[in-house]
Amino acid sequence: MTYAGERVIFDADSHLMELPDFLTAHADPAMRDRMPPMGSLATGQFNPAAHIGKAGHDAATVERLMALGDQITHGPKWHDALGSFSGTERAAALDLLGFRRQVVFSSFCARPIFEASPDVAYAAARAHNRAMAAFCNGDRRLIGVAMVPLDDPEQAMAEIAYAHSLGLGAVWIAASAPGGRSPGHADHEPIWAMLAERRLPFILHVGSAPLSIEPAWMNDGRDRPSARGGAEVIGSKDLTVIHHAAVRFISTLVLDGVLERHPSLRGGIIELGAGWVPDMIRRLDHAASIWAKSEPHLAEMSRPPSEQIRAQLRFTPYPFEDVAAFVRESAPELYLFSSDYPHAEGGRDPIGRFERSLAGADEAVKRRFYADNFADLYPGA
Repeated sequence: MTYAGERVIFDADSHLMELPDFLTAHADPAMRDRMPPMGSLATGQFNPAAHIGKAGHDAATVERLMALGDQITHGPKWHDALGSFSGTERAAALDLLGFRRQVVFSSFCARPIFEASPDVAYAAARAHNRAMAAFCNGDRRLIGVAMVPLDDPEQAMAEIAYAHSLGLGAVWIAASAPGGRSPGHADHEPIWAMLAERRLPFILHVGSAPLSIEPAWMNDGRDRPSARGGAEVIGSKDLTVIHHAAVRFISTLVLDGVLERHPSLRGGIIELGAGWVPDMIRRLDHAASIWAKSEPHLAEMSRPPSEQIRAQLRFTPYPFEDVAAFVRESAPELYLFSSDYPHAEGGRDPIGRFERSLAGADEAVKRRFYADNFADLYPGA
């Protein structure tokens, strides 16, 4: 028996845990010394430097972790989990998890790459994408996610083509105005057309924008603990605003007509929760309707924003959110299961938590959540 049991499940969000040489080992030699440092990202929860030089866990540790069987999600997290930094081990972990396919993101690279100078950003993205392919290519069940800054459209298209040639199956982008332009700017049309033609979804994920609320909002004049840390470790105040950049990016993309012009384009908004999605959809329908006279391009849309989003975008709720309520407020096509393995945020039993939130939903809704909506985002999965 696997953790998934008899249910068909596709996992829209998991992670590898980078070691300090993740980028340098895969960078072009001339740029190796300019890669963002990975060994400086240790926190109280994990320390990648402790695993320098390892290709995986020792045999005794692997045997102990394999013995967890269908309780694999109750085991260690971060670098100590089975398959956290070894692709071979990840295949074994996936056997225990029982997911049909699993999307794999990096953990530490997003902000160092997206915030770097252009020459470093594209060189680091290439190193990242080679490293991601090396991790995932040993098992067809794994869908590796490339990372590509969009600031320079010509370099972005070259890197998308290269990442696709490596076998990577999605493109993680920043939730910012690329190169000081709207994502719907005419200069970006070839990027969206390429992604649509190649059936590569774009991804906004935690790390597509800075994770934490600005320091001024943390200053309450009291000495209080916070859960904040490195990588994706956020505090309570951060959670309340973590989706704002994604809302702005998606709203601009829709109102500038990108989804309308590229109906084959798909996008995933991952690990940013989903409680905000029904309201965003309502607001976009209002915006397109109310401003159609003063902004005539909105009146030219053949589909309202809500219809475009239902057809082309997918979102992963957090395990503590009420997925059934979101479905009632919007549409069952929108939401995806994710485990966040091996990050602690996924919890010990993500399936159990989602099952409780979907109590009372009919089987067709559950099938969409666990499998069918994933197939919409990743055709051929």
